[in-house]
Amino acid sequence: MIRNVAIVSLSSGLAGEGFARHEVEIGIKRLESCGLNVRFMPHALKGIDYVRNHPKERAQDLLKAFRDPDIDMILCAIGGDDTYRMLPYLFGHGELAAAVTSKVFLGFSDTTIDHFMLHKVGLDTFYGQSFLADICELDRDMLPYTRRYFEELIRTGTIREIRPSDVWYESRTAFTPDQIGTPLKAHTDRGFELLQGSPTFSGKILGGCIDSMYDMFDGGRYADMPALCKEYGLFPARDDWQGKILLLESSEEKMPPQVYTNALRYLKSAGVFEGVSGILVGKPMDEVYEQEYKQALVEVVDDPCLPIVCNVNTGHALPRCIIPLGVEATVDAREQMIRF
Repeated sequence: MIRNVAIVSLSSGLAGEGFARHEVEIGIKRLESCGLNVRFMPHALKGIDYVRNHPKERAQDLLKAFRDPDIDMILCAIGGDDTYRMLPYLFGHGELAAAVTSKVFLGFSDTTIDHFMLHKVGLDTFYGQSFLADICELDRDMLPYTRRYFEELIRTGTIREIRPSDVWYESRTAFTPDQIGTPLKAHTDRGFELLQGSPTFSGKILGGCIDSMYDMFDGGRYADMPALCKEYGLFPARDDWQGKILLLESSEEKMPPQVYTNALRYLKSAGVFEGVSGILVGKPMDEVYEQEYKQALVEVVDDPCLPIVCNVNTGHALPRCIIPLGVEATVDAREQMIRF
């Protein structure tokens, strides 16, 4: 059972800003109500500008959290867009490999890059929730579906099975104190949707936010990111994808369909679709471009035998489950479950 949680800001320093203080206070109370001891790592609350300008200190926080034997779980404050800048401080002299210990690591969005870092050094991680985005939800409690998986993780240290949510929520557009207690607008959801291929497939899940994966190949956001990722061999090699299940979900930027198509083409050129046993696709935020993304997947993958299951409640759309990465999983779209 998890007792001690360390919160890290590996991308954005949003958690340290005064305008987010009410959210942070809500989140701390909720974690403590779950019986957890909460610790913010030294630079996690330094604010947006400091965190942006000090990737070395971000890396130090992550290493310190792994080295501390009292910490059971590392929880990312939120995503962002430049966690790749920690690479030289984690892999320049094998720092991460030397520090990493068996702890629960949870985050999503740009944290996809950190999941790949930890995959590279052999640690299985958990994808799908973060402190600000989930624990600090401004409604009177965490979203029930989200809370169920978080509580399972802290109670057991793992996730045994995922089933779809009965509802999905429109994204919140304001996070000011006057929004506290305001519920999100809910809609009936449709469950896991088989886009093509067999409804049943197995493998270890690997992947995350397609926006972050796109930036590993395309320098449009950060010109140095593709070269740095290549220098440190961050994107898994072609043979590493053999038998895996690819997880894809899209961010709050609501990537235009043509960019989504380009991102899929990069993955195809890297040999991902040749090796995987299937693809899991997270529900797009607010269902924007849902049909266009499905069309792009069918066209770019260009293999009707490769299973693709869409509308999984993971990533940026609400609510969110938690997906274990690196653990053998069986997807059964007919039975509407993913079992680990």
